[in-house]
Amino acid sequence: MRNNPFTRHPKEVGEGYFQHMGNAGFFGLKMIGGGVACLLHAIFPFLFVESGSKTVRSLYKRMTGRVDKPNWERHPII
Repeated sequence: MRNNPFTRHPKEVGEGYFQHMGNAGFFGLKMIGGGVACLLHAIFPFLFVESGSKTVRSLYKRMTGRVDKPNWERHPII
């Protein structure tokens, strides 16, 4: 079970399988939302002026706050 591909990475970042699924799903949906806002901003510069940068800052803060520093250096999530 030690090399189980479904649990190896979640264990490296200190999470269980379903906890990691929830966090990864949350990040994915937030990135999609931020990406759509950026694409709309590209066409309509007056819309979503700060949405992309706010999304990136928010996700960065959440990600770096949930992983201990030594583990972060050994196993970067991004």
